[in-house]
Amino acid sequence: MSTHAAVFDVDGTLVDTNHLHAVCWWEALRQAGHRIPMTSVHGAIGLGSGDLLEHLLGPERDRDEDSAISAGHKALYGTWHERLTPFDGARDLLRRLHAEGRPVVLATSASGPELKALRAAIDADEAISETASADDVEAGKPAPDPVRHALDLVGAEARGSVFVGDSVWDMRAGRRAGVLPIAVLSGGVCRADLEDAGAAEVYTDTAHLLRDLDGSALGRG
Repeated sequence: MSTHAAVFDVDGTLVDTNHLHAVCWWEALRQAGHRIPMTSVHGAIGLGSGDLLEHLLGPERDRDEDSAISAGHKALYGTWHERLTPFDGARDLLRRLHAEGRPVVLATSASGPELKALRAAIDADEAISETASADDVEAGKPAPDPVRHALDLVGAEARGSVFVGDSVWDMRAGRRAGVLPIAVLSGGVCRADLEDAGAAEVYTDTAHLLRDLDGSALGRG
């Protein structure tokens, strides 16, 4: 019998962090002398740090600055670790899927103390089968690697599995991995952009998805 996994992005999907990340990246870039509009920074959230800097500063940037900018973001964001808040319904959604026998896997660009803080905020470790972090793959979203690795961790097939995320990068990664991408609007990305990137279904947030779970692709899987 094939296994169908429920793979979840974390930032902006399960935990309300996207705008915190945008502010922290904006400030870290400002401290390094880069004036990047906040809207541009927000649009890059969901990419790993190296890809985010490539997206915002371009391939001709001084790459020697990358580690310092990333460290600046990490230090600024770290001050929020104890105050991270899950979206309504996030915890209950994961627990319900687990209770119904669906393997739940997190696929996130976070790692180390940041990932620990996110899992503490979600507070549903008993419902999470595995976690695929940025440390586990060579290429982050929108490459399919994080989603494929998440599936491999629980022995799941792509066909019939679902990836829930909030960014265009999530939707593209899901499509490239061969799973069905479901989007939530809680990360601040508009419906049209998510659908253009491949979202099969769009929900307001995890509470909306939980209410409509039985009629969703996630509930039918």
